[in-house]
Amino acid sequence: MSATGTARPRTGRRVLVVLLAVVAVLAAGDGLLWRWTEGELQTAFDDWAAGRRAQGWTVTTGLPWRSGWPLVAQITEPGLAVAARHPDLPGALNWTAERLTLRISLLHPRTLEIAIAGDQHLHINGVADLPFTADRFEAVVPLRPGLPARGGDLEVSQLRAGVAGAGVTLARLHMHGEFRPTAQQGEAWLALTGGFSDLVMPEHAWALGPRIGSAALDVTLTGPLPRAETPLARATAWRDGGGTLAVKRVTFAWGPLDLDGSATLALDEHMQPMGAGSARLTGYAATLDALVAGRMIGARAAIAAKAVLGLMAHTPADGGAPVVEVPLTLQGGALSVGRIPLGRMPELSWPDAAGPVIVPP
Repeated sequence: MSATGTARPRTGRRVLVVLLAVVAVLAAGDGLLWRWTEGELQTAFDDWAAGRRAQGWTVTTGLPWRSGWPLVAQITEPGLAVAARHPDLPGALNWTAERLTLRISLLHPRTLEIAIAGDQHLHINGVADLPFTADRFEAVVPLRPGLPARGGDLEVSQLRAGVAGAGVTLARLHMHGEFRPTAQQGEAWLALTGGFSDLVMPEHAWALGPRIGSAALDVTLTGPLPRAETPLARATAWRDGGGTLAVKRVTFAWGPLDLDGSATLALDEHMQPMGAGSARLTGYAATLDALVAGRMIGARAAIAAKAVLGLMAHTPADGGAPVVEVPLTLQGGALSVGRIPLGRMPELSWPDAAGPVIVPP
């Protein structure tokens, strides 16, 4: 055998050894990065829980487990239970979840994914007592080195809430939120955009029917929103500081009604909502009939509203149902279309530190 023939196998073996060494180093590095990232996730969750306990909350979980190697760092906290009472909450809150999972892809280390799976139960004294589950319940939170998270996206699909026969189902929901706690007067303290599709509610509860086919929302809450001992004190400070809720756009298709509108809302001297806006409506006649049948408005108000809206309506150039564009006002608890009162809104009551509750009119 020639010297050249002998050298080639040796060279091939050397290349193979080098490649295996590189793979081994990469695997070891990936393992170290995976373990470090999972350790950081666990530390972050433990720090959050410790911070909440320092505020008087109760946070408990089962024994966590780790998974996801080699490309995903993931920890799962089973049996999560949170009990809280906080001035910003409208009552004592208790929430349980079967599993909470935190994950970070090693290829996208600045994105935190939070997934909640299995049965959940939310109880807020005087407000809600709701068992629910969903095929998908996930949040995506951008991470910034050295800074707290200030926004994210929520995706929910096939949500089922309540008990059989009196429950709620939701096909899909998407929300994007951005939070700026240092916002000054006129600046956005909280901005929310998103929408949902196919919300089905108990049939007996709503004048316009049990199903909202779709809805979309784009709202901004301006600041500042200062800390205070009670929700009433905080809301008063927010109002006195010029705080507003700007509904840049709201759309929904509910029963006979299709609405596309916008509004700006605030609190009046009696701490009640007030504001003005405009809406583009189709199906208004059938909607008014449904509101009368559901005893939401009086028959006389509906007749007057139909007459005025009929004069304002126009038929689109491409055909279809008549469309009307109307001004809306909310003042002194009365909701009006133009100058025609439709009815009164529920009154906000601010009794104590437990927060606002809704009192029927």
